[in-house]
Amino acid sequence: MNYESSEFSHISSSTSIPTAMKVWQLYLADQGKSNYTVKAFLGDLGLLTQFLPQDAALGDITTQDLNHFIDWLDKGRGKNISCSPKSLSRRITTLKSFFRWLFEHGRISHDPADKIIQHTVISPLPEVLNSKELELVLETSNRIRFSVKTDVRSFTLLKLLLETGIKKSECLNIKRSHIETDEEKYLFVRYANGRDRNKERKIPLSNEFTEVYQEYLDQYDPNDVVFPWSPRRLEYILEDISTAAGIEKHLSFSMCRWNSALIDWKNGVEKDTIRQKLGISKIQWREIKMKLQQLAQQTD
Repeated sequence: MNYESSEFSHISSSTSIPTAMKVWQLYLADQGKSNYTVKAFLGDLGLLTQFLPQDAALGDITTQDLNHFIDWLDKGRGKNISCSPKSLSRRITTLKSFFRWLFEHGRISHDPADKIIQHTVISPLPEVLNSKELELVLETSNRIRFSVKTDVRSFTLLKLLLETGIKKSECLNIKRSHIETDEEKYLFVRYANGRDRNKERKIPLSNEFTEVYQEYLDQYDPNDVVFPWSPRRLEYILEDISTAAGIEKHLSFSMCRWNSALIDWKNGVEKDTIRQKLGISKIQWREIKMKLQQLAQQTD
């Protein structure tokens, strides 16, 4: 969409927020934002339209108006509707993004959100396995592999997650063609949606994994998708490992992802290599790097 020659050309300082929102929605979609993000941003601006006078024009909105709006959100919107720190932070981000977009394209003469103070929210440290617990779950899943009722699936799944640090959604999308076990051993994390192609990456695999993976193929012979079970079934497999290992923590995809990154961190792997392995942006890496540093200090 050409914003300068279509709907966007009609946006000015006298335009109402709802009218500008319709064009911003198209802009966000054009920028590859997810439907979830677009919906959240529009919902945030919808609250702003409830707070301001109905005839408020873009050019009349001041920094003071926006600060009063943020205070209104923080105090429950007059209805005792709590606003979590994370939601408040996102809503401030929405304001900054929306008015910066208008200002940078010359639709308003000043950016009223520029001087608003961002409320940075850092989520709690994730739960991870310590070295003893990590050893226990690996030993347990390997024992299941060679038990009377031989089942190599648990060890294959756990080993893959700890070596690659992939997310649950990425694990569910792995196809047999994505795993190379010849001379160059790697997992190719692929995405069907073109907007996520920047997350695609090749992650090296160990000889130990490729050996157990071949056992897995011999036992289960998946047709195309490597793990053809529901997300919940795979979650149960991980939980069963931690239960059998006798640890109180519930093993999960997220825990394996964090432990994978933490193992690399402790082994002195280049920081940007860890970031690329996780498939995250440099902005996302800032918080994750800080958490990995804290986790490395807290775990033995």
